[in-house]
Amino acid sequence: MGVQIFAIGSRRSDRGELQTISHDPSNALFVSEFTDLPTVQQQLQSSVEAVVTDITPESPTVPVDTVKKDIVFLLDGSDGTRRGFPAMRDFVERAVEKLNVGQNNDRVSVVQYSRDAEVNFYLNTYATKEDIVDSVRGLKHRGGTPLNTGAALQYVRDNVFTQSSGSRRLQGVPQLLILLNGGKSFDNVDAPASALKQQGISVIGIGTSSSDINELQKISYDPTYALSVSNFTALPTVQEQLSSVMSTVLVRATPMTPTVTVVEALSVDDSKDRVSVVQYSRDPAVQFYLNTYTTKGEILDTVRGLSHKGGRPLNTGAALQYLRDNVFTASAGSRRQEGVPQVLVLLSGGRSFDRVNEPASALKQMGVQIFAIGSRMSDRGELQTISHDPSNALFVSEFTDLPTVQQQLQSSVEAVVTDITPESPTVPVDTVKKDIVFLLDGSDGTRRGFPAMRDFVEKAVEKLNVGQNKDRVSVVQYSRDPAVQFYLNTYATKEDIVDSVRGLKHRGGTPLNTGAALQYLRDNVFTASAGSRRQEVVPQVLVLLSGGRSFDRVNEPASALKQMGVQIFAIGSRMSDRGELQTISHDPSNALFVSEFTDLPTVQEQLSSVMGRVLVRATPMTPTVTVERKPTGKDVVFLLDGSEDTRSAFRAMRDFVQTVVETLSVDDSKDRVSVVQYSRDPAVQFYLNTYTTKGEILDTVRGLSHKGGRPLNTGAALQYLRDNVFTASAGSRRQEGVPQVLVLLSGGRSFDRVNEPASALKQMGVQIFAIGSRRSDRGELQTISHDPSNALFVSEFTDLPTVQQQLQSSVEAVVTDITPESPTVPVDTVKKDIVFLLDGSDGTRRGFPAMRDFVERAVEKLNVGQNNDRVSVVQYSRDAEVNFYLNTYATKEDIVDSVRGLKHRGGTPLNTGAALQYVRDNVFMPFSGSRRLQGVPQLLILLNGGKSFDNVDAPASALKQQGISVIGIGTSSSDINELQKISYDPTYALSVSNFTALPTVQEQLSSVMSTVLVRATPMTPTVTVERKPTGKDVVFLLDGSEDTRSAFRAMRDFVQTVVETLSVDDSKDRVSVVQYSRDPAVQFYLNTYTTKGEILDTVRGLSHKGGRPLNTGAALQYLRDNVFTASAGSRRQEGVPQVLVLLSGGRSFDRVNEPASALKQMGVQIFAIGSRRSDRGELQTISHDPSNALFVSEFTDLPTVQQQLQSSVEAVVTDITPESPTVPGMLTCTAPWSPEKQPD
Repeated sequence: MGVQIFAIGSRRSDRGELQTISHDPSNALFVSEFTDLPTVQQQLQSSVEAVVTDITPESPTVPVDTVKKDIVFLLDGSDGTRRGFPAMRDFVERAVEKLNVGQNNDRVSVVQYSRDAEVNFYLNTYATKEDIVDSVRGLKHRGGTPLNTGAALQYVRDNVFTQSSGSRRLQGVPQLLILLNGGKSFDNVDAPASALKQQGISVIGIGTSSSDINELQKISYDPTYALSVSNFTALPTVQEQLSSVMSTVLVRATPMTPTVTVVEALSVDDSKDRVSVVQYSRDPAVQFYLNTYTTKGEILDTVRGLSHKGGRPLNTGAALQYLRDNVFTASAGSRRQEGVPQVLVLLSGGRSFDRVNEPASALKQMGVQIFAIGSRMSDRGELQTISHDPSNALFVSEFTDLPTVQQQLQSSVEAVVTDITPESPTVPVDTVKKDIVFLLDGSDGTRRGFPAMRDFVEKAVEKLNVGQNKDRVSVVQYSRDPAVQFYLNTYATKEDIVDSVRGLKHRGGTPLNTGAALQYLRDNVFTASAGSRRQEVVPQVLVLLSGGRSFDRVNEPASALKQMGVQIFAIGSRMSDRGELQTISHDPSNALFVSEFTDLPTVQEQLSSVMGRVLVRATPMTPTVTVERKPTGKDVVFLLDGSEDTRSAFRAMRDFVQTVVETLSVDDSKDRVSVVQYSRDPAVQFYLNTYTTKGEILDTVRGLSHKGGRPLNTGAALQYLRDNVFTASAGSRRQEGVPQVLVLLSGGRSFDRVNEPASALKQMGVQIFAIGSRRSDRGELQTISHDPSNALFVSEFTDLPTVQQQLQSSVEAVVTDITPESPTVPVDTVKKDIVFLLDGSDGTRRGFPAMRDFVERAVEKLNVGQNNDRVSVVQYSRDAEVNFYLNTYATKEDIVDSVRGLKHRGGTPLNTGAALQYVRDNVFMPFSGSRRLQGVPQLLILLNGGKSFDNVDAPASALKQQGISVIGIGTSSSDINELQKISYDPTYALSVSNFTALPTVQEQLSSVMSTVLVRATPMTPTVTVERKPTGKDVVFLLDGSEDTRSAFRAMRDFVQTVVETLSVDDSKDRVSVVQYSRDPAVQFYLNTYTTKGEILDTVRGLSHKGGRPLNTGAALQYLRDNVFTASAGSRRQEGVPQVLVLLSGGRSFDRVNEPASALKQMGVQIFAIGSRRSDRGELQTISHDPSNALFVSEFTDLPTVQQQLQSSVEAVVTDITPESPTVPGMLTCTAPWSPEKQPD
């Protein structure tokens, strides 16, 4: 930074230390006592004068117009700047007039923002001053609220200051961002501003009297770069000041020259080389980061003092991944983005317990040069795979022989580092191997144009050099949701691909969800398992053919694909949205347009030409944290039955919504509105934060079309609202105390269960009002409603106006009646589930006995029992580990004994965020003993001794959203702001000087818990006596890989025979069938069919899936996440036995232990049947019990084990006891699996 340091010490000072601190050792002066300071005053003055006189600037200040630079103007286009926008536009025009614009001189981009950002033009859009000035003069004010400056800063970092958008940052050209801002940001600016600075982008902020000057100073590269005017018309008064600041910035912004390094003779002291050391076994531990030390002496002292870590197994893969995510990063001191060579030297003395290929490939893709040294116990092939080149893997007999390879290592590093060069020039599109995905709009709007799209793809494929190690191709069609026609690794020859393309059938469907399709490609197609070679640095190309405007948002999924390095090319017709396709494309110039799809041949050459310029580059994204302000009013969501039965009545429902909206206070930001339509599944028409004016809402409501479809799944729709609409990201202000209102219009009985999702919404504090017609189920709507009296009924929906006043009065009464907590009740009179989350990191080793005693004393005060209080303890450092679950112990004595035996865990870093997420996903769950869904208060008591290494905002918010009351207790080493964020309420964050002082807050904790428990009293479910359903949910998982093709008929017949014995028609048993090979495909869900006839008809018509490899582990995981769920028809939470019958004809290509264990933990009873090609041990591991794994020579022999399977299932199902005890008033009944066919 150029600070000249002079140090003066006394006889107690450390002479060496002060000489190190000083600019020069001679600048360190010493006196015996500070009373002698006058004796060195003259010497200090002379030294200061000599040094200051001698200072020469890094380079002389140069006029702002003589240095080429990339300048981005970020303009506040929100509603608050409407009047000032012409002045902003003139200011930008005057600034541009002073620049030396040209491709090799100055480049300019303009971005406007309000709620989100929109590029007016990129750095490489225009090459002349005239074009830029013309474009600036034509700028239209964008409008919109709220003002999200943080998101805009993040957007320009990720999408504008990039090579593809014309930025020359990597070539050392200074990068400037000039922000014109007229108000305080609605979201947080700290992280994105820091990310811009970290990337070397100089930000100059200019604000008005309405701006937050502290915020502008934070955003600016230096606080002095923040300029201010009274209003935007006064901008000319800072024009010269801006030029002056820019001159200063440009001198500062000299990029760093990449350094050629040699491992042994490192140049640390002159700031050329940086060093980090990480030790690992089961998990990695950073000894020091790249930016921890700046002198060779410090590094050597630390290395000499290193202690052996110990532990097993050896997880080299996890360690490499950790380095990628946490060490080779700018925040840890890596200068990778500045072009400084990145070198990793790995010393490994054994074979890794986990996979190393993917993390090693990811490091290489980042440009890290890896050198590995192993001993005779190492795996030679593994280290050669990890190394940047097999010749970079060196070996010694013992590590005591390391000096014998030292010179060889140095030479290799020197050779590689010297050879690092920038990206190669562009090469023709047909000479580079690549992965190409065609995403085709298969919606109703493209039915006529689809043959032309198909021909276009065929012609494009004909020009490719197809092969496993050459070009790969995938085709995906989409409308409402996407469907893969074939993956990148499905076909290896051009002929196979062309044949498949010729046979494509138009899919049809509405609406057109391009955003969801892009997200699907990111998660399911551009993946290694689907054949993508992205991690091998093979260019990834997406060609989108879209014939209409997307119904959902495309910005985020398109940005996520670009962030992965996918080059997107979009082709649209006259019905397409030009701006949308330009936003999706990697560069606006990559969006091509035709009048009709029959004109596609006219852009075939243009596409090839554009693709020829493809370069792959991935840049990481920093998440943006949003902080919302507290408004007044209410959030109102309308949930409309859009099933077939309401088609004739839909206009009346739409009119009713309009009339209610008319009465709301939308325009003054008090009330927010969302509309969701549903039948089999829900579709959001708009979210709570989509529109900010009543006019926009009414216009959209008038244009609503009836959705159609069946069956009517009201339960799934309610669950969807809970998870996706009543959330902060969708505009809900629930956490700010704004009343949440749901108005449901339903014209029939729900096909699925409504109790649990309705209860979950009520527990969140949502006030539910239901309106039904004569076909509705009166009891169901009363159950759903906040109060039975809140369920209103009309004969037909055309009579809705007759209940409008009653609805408004009810809403007004309820919203007005929302009051704060009731008086406190003793903490020991309410049953509750309490989880203690203990910081077990290295920093709490001394304080851990006190933490243990504190938990013991807290437990002693509880009324422990299965039907009273339940307790769990979790310890965490880098990751979390459960000591015992909520359902592990049922007596106070057992819990206290376990707590007394707790051992300190140790480890770094302290990841509180990950631990909070872990307890949410794994401990506050029914299978772990949580009674949250039964309305039992959930408490988390966190004892924390330091600031978290990861982000806590999202997981803390997720816990609160789930109704979990968090109480944080910290020490003087904790971050009090962080604890207040984590706690359910900031006042619930308690603090002690150290853990030995915990007894001083024991009473305070009891008091807070009393308050929490009063708050956490959930709505009592309307139906209190529930008869536990009988029967079982049976899922068949069938091996559909290539190896079972000849046997598939026998497997199908076997399923039919078993289904014949089930009691489906009386709603006892439910059946699902899933086929799998490389990935799973659901044939039908547990709630798809309600009659045995439908199931048997579908099973008879099943076709063999085909494909390889056989990923049984992935299939089991898929069942856990997507089939054994309430939305898919599983009745697990109602205590209905869950049965999985697996038919597998080979050994799994992936790991099965963890997913099988996860299913068992959920209570799924697994039975496996294998043939002679199966792996006996694997199927026994998967099965609930080894004796539940049955074997036949061939699947044609399946009838020989049918009776044995039925008997085993009957024995297990009869024996199932629920995880939690039966609640009084419930009748438990289980039905055995009768081998005889049940009467229809």
